[in-house]
Amino acid sequence: MFTEKVGSPGMQHIPPSSLTWLAPRVTYTSSFLHFTESDGAAIHASGPLIAPLLQVVLDAIYTNLLRFDITAKAFVPKTSADRAETSAPSTPQDLNLEHSHIKRQMYFLQGYLLRIVKNEDWSPTSPLWTYMDKIAIAHTGLPGFQHRAKRPELRVEYMHLGLLLGYVEDVVVGAVMGMDAIDLATKTSVVRAWNKLLWIQNDLFARKYVVDRDTGETPVGLDIRFQSVNLKNFSIAVLSIFFGIFLATLYQW
Repeated sequence: MFTEKVGSPGMQHIPPSSLTWLAPRVTYTSSFLHFTESDGAAIHASGPLIAPLLQVVLDAIYTNLLRFDITAKAFVPKTSADRAETSAPSTPQDLNLEHSHIKRQMYFLQGYLLRIVKNEDWSPTSPLWTYMDKIAIAHTGLPGFQHRAKRPELRVEYMHLGLLLGYVEDVVVGAVMGMDAIDLATKTSVVRAWNKLLWIQNDLFARKYVVDRDTGETPVGLDIRFQSVNLKNFSIAVLSIFFGIFLATLYQW
């Protein structure tokens, strides 16, 4: 799709409208970040290295999330109906690494990381990108996955998702660089590949929250309250204009 040359020799033309579709968007982000099949192979090869450290990685991530009430509150059901389970927390302070709700979230994050390292198809149409895109949707308050359709709403603001990805990267980098069993060249290729992948995931989060003026796309995660306020302001503005025209017409009479 991006073969048309414009401007300087070798410049690719990226139609903004194409970025509303997942495969072209992944094609562009991968190309910009120089994410290649070799990077995918490095991530796949890192599976056996990371697997023994997975629980340590998960503990570090959720310990950090539970350090702040603003991130921990995402794991607290929003309504009393959602808190029907006897073990459901009612405040962020009720949570710890041994709480059943956190154990469940750890299980999902573990599945996410394992899904990535087991992946072997890194083409723009790979099911992995669809999965990662659904992960983004699932944090906007919409289900994302069928199994979440009857689960309490999960809404996490984009700021915290970006920070989480940054922390995940730091944990992965620390784990890989601390391995004595592999040489520096292998460590470097694995770290660089994970860095690029997490930035692609970050973009998939961003497209669910951030208004892109080039594409004109309305993000599914745009807070409905924000949309309502804008619609209300727009309605008031339109009514004001019509009222002004009406008054001007009266004065002409």
